[in-house]
Amino acid sequence: MSVPAASAMFASCADPGTLDGLSWLACYLTSGKHMAFYAAFGTVLLLLAITAPVALLFGFGGAMAARSRFWPLQWLGRAYTAMVRGVPDIVFFLFVPIALDQGIEWLRHQVKCPDWTEPVRRGSDFVVCAEAKLPLSTSAQWVHESYGFALAVLAFAVVFGAFAANVLYGAMRAVPRAQIETAEAYGMTPRQSFWRILVPQMWVYALPGLSNLWMILIKATPLLFLLGVEDIVYWARELGGSKTQIYDYPHPDWRLYYFLGLLVFYLALTRVSEAVLGRVTVRLSRGQATLAGESQRKATQ
Repeated sequence: MSVPAASAMFASCADPGTLDGLSWLACYLTSGKHMAFYAAFGTVLLLLAITAPVALLFGFGGAMAARSRFWPLQWLGRAYTAMVRGVPDIVFFLFVPIALDQGIEWLRHQVKCPDWTEPVRRGSDFVVCAEAKLPLSTSAQWVHESYGFALAVLAFAVVFGAFAANVLYGAMRAVPRAQIETAEAYGMTPRQSFWRILVPQMWVYALPGLSNLWMILIKATPLLFLLGVEDIVYWARELGGSKTQIYDYPHPDWRLYYFLGLLVFYLALTRVSEAVLGRVTVRLSRGQATLAGESQRKATQ
Protein backbone atom coordinates (compact mmCIF):
# COMPACT_ATOMS: atom_id res chain seq x y z
CA MET A 1 0.00 0.00 0.00
CA SER A 2 0.96 3.67 -0.02
CA VAL A 3 3.98 4.63 2.05
CA PRO A 4 3.06 7.38 4.53
CA ALA A 5 4.63 10.75 3.86
CA ALA A 6 6.35 10.61 7.25
CA SER A 7 8.41 7.66 6.02
CA ALA A 8 9.95 9.64 3.17
CA MET A 9 13.68 10.17 3.55
CA PHE A 10 13.68 13.68 2.08
CA ALA A 11 11.14 16.45 2.55
CA SER A 12 10.93 16.88 -1.23
CA CYS A 13 9.63 13.30 -1.48
CA ALA A 14 6.61 13.95 0.75
CA ASP A 15 4.25 14.07 -2.24
CA PRO A 16 5.45 11.62 -4.93
CA GLY A 17 2.55 12.64 -7.19
CA THR A 18 4.22 16.00 -7.87
CA LEU A 19 7.53 14.45 -8.94
CA ASP A 20 8.81 13.38 -12.32
CA GLY A 21 12.07 12.45 -14.04
CA LEU A 22 15.18 12.05 -11.93
CA SER A 23 13.51 13.54 -8.86
CA TRP A 24 10.86 10.82 -8.98
CA LEU A 25 13.50 8.12 -9.44
CA ALA A 26 15.67 9.47 -6.58
CA CYS A 27 12.72 9.50 -4.20
CA TYR A 28 11.61 6.09 -5.39
CA LEU A 29 15.03 4.54 -4.76
CA THR A 30 15.25 6.06 -1.26
CA SER A 31 11.77 5.09 -0.08
CA GLY A 32 11.31 3.10 3.10
CA LYS A 33 10.83 -0.21 1.28
CA HIS A 34 13.99 0.34 -0.72
CA MET A 35 15.91 0.98 2.48
CA ALA A 36 14.67 -2.42 3.67
CA PHE A 37 15.75 -3.88 0.33
CA TYR A 38 19.27 -2.49 0.73
CA ALA A 39 19.42 -3.73 4.32
CA ALA A 40 18.47 -7.20 3.07
CA PHE A 41 21.84 -7.43 1.33
CA GLY A 42 23.37 -7.10 4.77
CA THR A 43 21.06 -9.87 5.97
CA VAL A 44 22.44 -12.21 3.31
CA LEU A 45 26.04 -11.34 4.18
CA LEU A 46 25.29 -11.77 7.89
CA LEU A 47 23.77 -15.17 7.19
CA LEU A 48 26.92 -16.24 5.36
CA ALA A 49 29.21 -14.83 8.07
CA ILE A 50 27.39 -16.70 10.85
CA THR A 51 26.42 -19.90 9.04
CA ALA A 52 29.86 -20.71 7.62
CA PRO A 53 31.68 -21.09 10.98
CA VAL A 54 28.67 -22.73 12.65
CA ALA A 55 28.33 -25.24 9.81
CA LEU A 56 32.07 -25.88 9.96
CA LEU A 57 31.74 -26.55 13.68
CA PHE A 58 28.88 -28.99 13.04
CA GLY A 59 30.94 -30.62 10.32
CA PHE A 60 34.06 -30.96 12.45
CA GLY A 61 32.02 -32.52 15.24
CA GLY A 62 30.37 -34.91 12.78
CA ALA A 63 33.72 -35.91 11.26
CA MET A 64 35.26 -36.54 14.70
CA ALA A 65 32.24 -38.61 15.69
CA ALA A 66 32.42 -40.63 12.45
CA ARG A 67 36.02 -41.67 13.17
CA SER A 68 35.40 -42.38 16.86
CA ARG A 69 36.09 -45.87 18.22
CA PHE A 70 32.99 -45.66 20.41
CA TRP A 71 30.51 -47.28 18.03
CA PRO A 72 27.30 -45.44 19.10
CA LEU A 73 29.08 -42.12 18.54
CA GLN A 74 30.57 -43.40 15.30
CA TRP A 75 27.12 -44.49 14.10
CA LEU A 76 25.70 -41.09 14.98
CA GLY A 77 28.49 -39.28 13.13
CA ARG A 78 28.15 -41.41 10.02
CA ALA A 79 24.38 -41.08 10.05
CA TYR A 80 24.75 -37.29 10.17
CA THR A 81 27.28 -37.21 7.32
CA ALA A 82 25.02 -39.40 5.20
CA MET A 83 21.68 -37.76 5.96
CA VAL A 84 21.86 -35.18 3.17
CA ARG A 85 22.67 -37.61 0.38
CA GLY A 86 19.23 -39.04 -0.22
CA VAL A 87 16.96 -36.20 0.95
CA PRO A 88 16.51 -32.91 -0.96
CA ASP A 89 18.02 -29.92 0.84
CA ILE A 90 14.75 -28.01 0.72
CA VAL A 91 13.15 -30.67 2.94
CA PHE A 92 15.73 -30.01 5.68
CA PHE A 93 15.50 -26.24 5.22
CA LEU A 94 11.75 -26.39 5.84
CA PHE A 95 11.78 -29.19 8.43
CA VAL A 96 14.49 -27.96 10.82
CA PRO A 97 12.97 -24.53 11.66
CA ILE A 98 9.47 -25.98 12.07
CA ALA A 99 10.60 -28.93 14.18
CA LEU A 100 12.89 -26.81 16.35
CA ASP A 101 10.31 -24.08 16.84
CA GLN A 102 7.59 -26.52 17.84
CA GLY A 103 9.98 -28.51 20.03
CA ILE A 104 11.00 -25.41 22.01
CA GLU A 105 7.41 -24.27 22.39
CA TRP A 106 6.31 -27.74 23.54
CA LEU A 107 8.99 -27.79 26.24
CA ARG A 108 8.02 -24.29 27.38
CA HIS A 109 4.38 -25.39 27.35
CA GLN A 110 5.12 -28.30 29.68
CA VAL A 111 6.88 -25.99 32.16
CA LYS A 112 4.70 -22.88 32.02
CA CYS A 113 1.27 -24.48 31.58
CA PRO A 114 1.23 -27.77 33.54
CA ASP A 115 -2.54 -27.54 34.08
CA TRP A 116 -3.28 -27.44 30.35
CA THR A 117 -5.60 -30.36 29.55
CA GLU A 118 -6.22 -29.90 25.82
CA PRO A 119 -3.92 -31.59 23.27
CA VAL A 120 -1.37 -29.39 21.54
CA ARG A 121 -1.93 -31.29 18.30
CA ARG A 122 -5.31 -30.47 16.82
CA GLY A 123 -5.35 -31.88 13.35
CA SER A 124 -2.79 -29.91 11.36
CA ASP A 125 -2.60 -27.16 14.01
CA PHE A 126 -0.03 -26.90 16.79
CA VAL A 127 -1.49 -24.94 19.72
CA VAL A 128 0.27 -24.11 22.99
CA CYS A 129 -0.62 -21.66 25.72
CA ALA A 130 0.16 -18.00 25.15
CA GLU A 131 2.94 -18.00 27.76
CA ALA A 132 4.79 -20.74 25.87
CA LYS A 133 4.83 -19.01 22.48
CA LEU A 134 8.27 -18.02 21.30
CA PRO A 135 8.62 -15.17 20.76
CA LEU A 136 5.71 -13.88 22.82
CA SER A 137 2.97 -12.07 20.93
CA THR A 138 3.84 -8.94 22.90
CA SER A 139 7.49 -9.00 21.80
CA ALA A 140 8.83 -6.27 19.56
CA GLN A 141 9.00 -6.83 15.81
CA TRP A 142 12.79 -7.05 15.84
CA VAL A 143 12.57 -9.95 18.30
CA HIS A 144 10.33 -11.90 15.92
CA GLU A 145 12.65 -11.15 13.01
CA SER A 146 15.77 -12.11 14.98
CA TYR A 147 14.16 -15.36 16.11
CA GLY A 148 13.20 -16.27 12.55
CA PHE A 149 16.68 -15.42 11.33
CA ALA A 150 18.27 -17.57 14.07
CA LEU A 151 16.13 -20.55 13.04
CA ALA A 152 17.15 -20.00 9.42
CA VAL A 153 20.84 -19.92 10.38
CA LEU A 154 20.44 -23.17 12.30
CA ALA A 155 18.69 -24.83 9.35
CA PHE A 156 21.50 -23.80 7.00
CA ALA A 157 24.16 -24.88 9.51
CA VAL A 158 22.64 -28.34 10.04
CA VAL A 159 22.40 -29.04 6.30
CA PHE A 160 25.76 -27.63 5.26
CA GLY A 161 27.38 -29.02 8.41
CA ALA A 162 26.51 -32.51 7.17
CA PHE A 163 28.21 -31.78 3.85
CA ALA A 164 31.20 -30.31 5.68
CA ALA A 165 31.42 -33.38 7.92
CA ASN A 166 31.71 -35.59 4.87
CA VAL A 167 34.45 -33.37 3.41
CA LEU A 168 36.41 -33.17 6.66
CA TYR A 169 36.13 -36.89 7.28
CA GLY A 170 37.66 -37.56 3.87
CA ALA A 171 40.36 -34.93 4.49
CA MET A 172 41.32 -36.58 7.77
CA ARG A 173 41.73 -39.90 5.98
CA ALA A 174 43.78 -38.23 3.24
CA VAL A 175 46.56 -37.13 5.61
CA PRO A 176 49.41 -39.66 5.13
CA ARG A 177 49.42 -42.31 7.83
CA ALA A 178 53.19 -41.95 8.04
CA GLN A 179 52.71 -38.50 9.59
CA ILE A 180 50.72 -39.98 12.46
CA GLU A 181 53.14 -42.87 12.90
CA THR A 182 56.06 -40.45 13.08
CA ALA A 183 54.25 -38.43 15.75
CA GLU A 184 53.59 -41.59 17.74
CA ALA A 185 57.25 -42.58 17.38
CA TYR A 186 58.22 -39.27 18.98
CA GLY A 187 56.03 -40.12 21.95
CA MET A 188 52.91 -38.14 21.17
CA THR A 189 49.63 -39.44 22.52
CA PRO A 190 46.74 -40.08 20.08
CA ARG A 191 45.13 -36.84 21.26
CA GLN A 192 48.32 -34.85 20.67
CA SER A 193 48.92 -36.33 17.23
CA PHE A 194 45.31 -35.58 16.30
CA TRP A 195 45.42 -31.90 17.25
CA ARG A 196 49.04 -31.16 16.38
CA ILE A 197 49.54 -33.28 13.23
CA LEU A 198 46.26 -34.43 11.71
CA VAL A 199 44.10 -31.34 12.15
CA PRO A 200 46.64 -28.76 10.89
CA GLN A 201 47.40 -30.85 7.78
CA MET A 202 43.86 -31.88 6.88
CA TRP A 203 42.77 -28.37 5.89
CA VAL A 204 44.75 -28.37 2.65
CA TYR A 205 42.93 -31.55 1.62
CA ALA A 206 39.57 -30.25 2.80
CA LEU A 207 39.79 -26.79 1.23
CA PRO A 208 38.68 -27.75 -2.32
CA GLY A 209 35.54 -29.40 -0.97
CA LEU A 210 34.88 -26.64 1.53
CA SER A 211 35.34 -24.05 -1.23
CA ASN A 212 32.63 -25.76 -3.26
CA LEU A 213 30.38 -25.84 -0.21
CA TRP A 214 30.90 -22.10 0.29
CA MET A 215 29.82 -21.45 -3.29
CA ILE A 216 26.78 -23.67 -2.84
CA LEU A 217 25.95 -21.86 0.40
CA ILE A 218 26.04 -18.54 -1.45
CA LYS A 219 23.65 -19.90 -4.08
CA ALA A 220 21.36 -21.29 -1.37
CA THR A 221 20.82 -17.96 0.41
CA PRO A 222 17.68 -17.16 -1.66
CA LEU A 223 16.02 -19.99 0.31
CA LEU A 224 15.71 -17.46 3.12
CA PHE A 225 12.62 -16.31 1.26
CA LEU A 226 11.03 -19.73 1.80
CA LEU A 227 11.88 -19.62 5.52
CA GLY A 228 9.92 -16.42 6.07
CA VAL A 229 12.88 -14.03 6.18
CA GLU A 230 12.48 -10.86 4.14
CA ASP A 231 15.63 -11.25 2.07
CA ILE A 232 16.74 -9.67 -1.21
CA VAL A 233 14.65 -12.09 -3.29
CA TYR A 234 11.52 -11.18 -1.35
CA TRP A 235 12.11 -7.45 -1.80
CA ALA A 236 13.10 -7.80 -5.46
CA ARG A 237 9.82 -9.52 -6.19
CA GLU A 238 7.87 -7.11 -3.99
CA LEU A 239 9.38 -3.93 -5.40
CA GLY A 240 9.77 -5.09 -8.98
CA GLY A 241 6.18 -6.17 -9.49
CA SER A 242 3.93 -3.73 -11.31
CA LYS A 243 2.34 -1.06 -9.10
CA THR A 244 -0.91 0.70 -9.92
CA GLN A 245 -2.00 4.23 -9.04
CA ILE A 246 -3.02 3.18 -5.53
CA TYR A 247 0.69 3.12 -4.67
CA ASP A 248 2.89 6.15 -4.10
CA TYR A 249 5.26 5.14 -6.92
CA PRO A 250 3.28 3.41 -9.68
CA HIS A 251 5.36 1.66 -12.35
CA PRO A 252 5.16 -1.30 -14.76
CA ASP A 253 6.73 -4.70 -14.13
CA TRP A 254 10.40 -4.03 -13.29
CA ARG A 255 11.28 -7.43 -11.85
CA LEU A 256 13.74 -8.04 -14.69
CA TYR A 257 15.90 -5.12 -13.52
CA TYR A 258 15.72 -6.04 -9.86
CA PHE A 259 16.69 -9.64 -10.47
CA LEU A 260 19.41 -8.50 -12.84
CA GLY A 261 20.79 -6.52 -9.90
CA LEU A 262 20.71 -9.68 -7.78
CA LEU A 263 22.56 -11.51 -10.53
CA VAL A 264 25.33 -8.92 -10.48
CA PHE A 265 25.50 -9.08 -6.68
CA TYR A 266 25.87 -12.86 -6.59
CA LEU A 267 28.41 -12.90 -9.41
CA ALA A 268 30.48 -10.26 -7.62
CA LEU A 269 30.26 -12.15 -4.32
CA THR A 270 31.32 -15.36 -6.06
CA ARG A 271 34.26 -13.64 -7.76
CA VAL A 272 35.51 -12.16 -4.49
CA SER A 273 35.12 -15.56 -2.81
CA GLU A 274 37.17 -17.25 -5.55
CA ALA A 275 39.99 -14.73 -5.10
CA VAL A 276 40.05 -15.11 -1.31
CA LEU A 277 39.85 -18.91 -1.42
CA GLY A 278 42.64 -18.99 -4.00
CA ARG A 279 44.95 -17.04 -1.68
CA VAL A 280 44.02 -19.28 1.26
CA THR A 281 44.79 -22.37 -0.82
CA VAL A 282 48.23 -21.02 -1.71
CA ARG A 283 48.93 -20.22 1.94
CA LEU A 284 47.88 -23.64 3.23
CA SER A 285 49.74 -25.51 0.48
CA ARG A 286 53.17 -24.22 1.51
CA GLY A 287 55.37 -27.12 2.52
CA GLN A 288 52.60 -29.69 2.04
CA ALA A 289 52.99 -32.95 0.11
CA THR A 290 50.28 -32.01 -2.39
CA LEU A 291 50.29 -31.01 -6.04
CA ALA A 292 49.95 -27.34 -5.09
CA GLY A 293 52.70 -27.63 -2.50
CA GLU A 294 55.01 -29.42 -4.93
CA SER A 295 54.40 -26.73 -7.54
CA GLN A 296 55.39 -24.07 -5.03
CA ARG A 297 58.54 -25.99 -4.10
CA LYS A 298 59.64 -26.32 -7.73
CA ALA A 299 58.92 -22.64 -8.40
CA THR A 300 61.42 -21.63 -5.68
CA GLN A 301 64.23 -23.82 -7.00
